[in-house]
Amino acid sequence: MRSSLQQLAFEQPIYELEARLAKLEGAGDATAAAAEEVRRLRRELTDLKKKIYSQLEPWQVVQVARHPERPMTTDYIELVFDDFEELHGDRSFGDDRAIRTGLAKLDEHKVMLIGHQKGKDLKERIACNYGCAHPEGYRKAIAKMKFAAKFGLPIITLIDTPGAYPGIGAEERGQAQVIANAMYEMSRLTSPVVSVVIGEGGSGGALGIGLADKVAMLEHAYYSVISPEGCAGILWKDPAYSQQAAKALKLTSKDLLRLGVVDDVIEEPIGGAHRDHHQMASRLKMYLVRALRELVNKSPEQLIEARYAKYRRMGVFLESAADVASASIQPAT
Repeated sequence: MRSSLQQLAFEQPIYELEARLAKLEGAGDATAAAAEEVRRLRRELTDLKKKIYSQLEPWQVVQVARHPERPMTTDYIELVFDDFEELHGDRSFGDDRAIRTGLAKLDEHKVMLIGHQKGKDLKERIACNYGCAHPEGYRKAIAKMKFAAKFGLPIITLIDTPGAYPGIGAEERGQAQVIANAMYEMSRLTSPVVSVVIGEGGSGGALGIGLADKVAMLEHAYYSVISPEGCAGILWKDPAYSQQAAKALKLTSKDLLRLGVVDDVIEEPIGGAHRDHHQMASRLKMYLVRALRELVNKSPEQLIEARYAKYRRMGVFLESAADVASASIQPAT
């Protein structure tokens, strides 16, 4: 059983049924009737998880993406990759712990791995600034990407951040410019790039390592131009409207796949990635291997051209007054 502090409100029926099942299994009753009841409760629990997680509202998806037990970059480093060798520093200011970079092996592929890290306990979260990277984090990331391109190594990025750090020091060191430059440099990389949103994909903080040939999301991750709380604060002047903002932002994997913002959605274990790290890692690994096999045989020119075309296709715009007049655009309520 997880502590009550880590339980999501909509998951309460799941925890109640898990408690009943644990009590029955712990009773030590070896009769056939008890064994049948255990099997029945397990089936009921699986069906309940499927039902609840197939009907999540956007705000509930945000809550799952932020779950404290959801696997982070360091978990995937341990479970998915081999021989990870971390690389530090941006050769300018410092080593931002909110972004981890290093060389690793993924099956037969040698890769450059780059990912946000939020931290697992208070000490690590403070050191990682809760996954909100400073300019030196993005400078470190792009320097390692250029290194990978020089030696022909594929690049994998794992995105999990509420957003880039917006503090005074970060702004003084050129936060916005550094992120813009990171996106520009990623657009020109001659190595294959695969990005996966594993938790939160917050605004420019995510885009700073997210301009890729293949962009995927875990099923219950979110990817958005702004956090629901930030959007609610701007539009309604009140973070209490975060649920409405989450719905309006179209930030779920289903929405973004339909809109063409992401290429693939990686299915999570029943009940979310936080319930089964190993199974989630296995599914992520299979996707990454498949994506790399598709990309590694393409020439640098093919990669850059396809990447350019991919991002040019995104979005819908109107060119004339006639287009505007004929469009059926309904104002937000």
